[in-house]
Amino acid sequence: MILDAAASVLRLFPAETAHLATIRLARAFGPLIPAARTDDSRLAVRVLGRDFPNPVGLAAGFDKNAEVPAAMLGFGFGFVECGTVTPRPQSGNPRPRLFRLGEDRAVINRMGFNNDGMDVVANRLATRRRNGICGINIGANKDSLDRVEDYRLALTRLAPLADYVAVNVSSPNTPGLRGLQDRDELARLLELLRVARAQLRASVPLLLKIAPDLDGRALDDIADVALAAGIEGLIVSNTTITRPPSLRSRYASEAGGLSGVPLFESSTRILREMKARIGARLVLIGVGGIASGADAYAKIRAGASLVQLYSALTFEGPGLIQRIKQELLACLTRDGFASVGEAIGK
Repeated sequence: MILDAAASVLRLFPAETAHLATIRLARAFGPLIPAARTDDSRLAVRVLGRDFPNPVGLAAGFDKNAEVPAAMLGFGFGFVECGTVTPRPQSGNPRPRLFRLGEDRAVINRMGFNNDGMDVVANRLATRRRNGICGINIGANKDSLDRVEDYRLALTRLAPLADYVAVNVSSPNTPGLRGLQDRDELARLLELLRVARAQLRASVPLLLKIAPDLDGRALDDIADVALAAGIEGLIVSNTTITRPPSLRSRYASEAGGLSGVPLFESSTRILREMKARIGARLVLIGVGGIASGADAYAKIRAGASLVQLYSALTFEGPGLIQRIKQELLACLTRDGFASVGEAIGK
């Protein structure tokens, strides 16, 4: 596939340079990308009040500024999530801040919520063709005096333009942000967002994105608060600050969040543990280390209704999306499931 070959060439460049070039290429040639072929009906999932043509989504971090959601949907994703977006533009952390760990099929990033700000992103979302499901991931500015208020501002500005809003309190690259996962802080944040959404009279679903570096008590607290707050789902999980001893790359000791294959086991374990706590009361999106249809299937069996990936595209190119869907269908057929829905949590 030509696009996969282009991805191979881009891997010769530094990671962030390659990423920016990919966005520019997708923006330039996106209108020329033919619409994704219709997915097998067995892959369709209805959750969050939306009909997803397949459960494989693009995680936040790739299209931070909502520049190419249509192009990415054209490659075959069932949905895309743009962001993280903060109220005010910010440049993020100093470069270099993005590293490929080729030997480990992993990525480390310490980007720091670099983005164009909610007003620019809102203008892009307002003019996009609504031809697919597009969520938006929101966060707080690094220098904000009131981070909870930042989330309210971003929700108010962006929720009417998105199919769902993901509340990112789990990035390790904004100092102190993960403290918003603590029980009292999280309850205050989600209550404020619940009220803000009601004032908008918007039916947009709210999801909370959590870290993989949580113990059982923290998971109990998050489950309790999320259920009480009336949000619709959890995204499990963000990148990890731990470093498995198996890492071989020379970049393994770089600061930031680790994603990719080494995150698969821990993120799937947290997903399974959260499913045990919330049952069918919240929708779960499984993220972390997905690089094959078998990986996506494992997340679904662990309780995810939808899955997301990003890091694997760095190594495999956009052809990976169709391969994952084909492999997922093979897994469903092998185990006698007539649809993705039948396999969730089984």
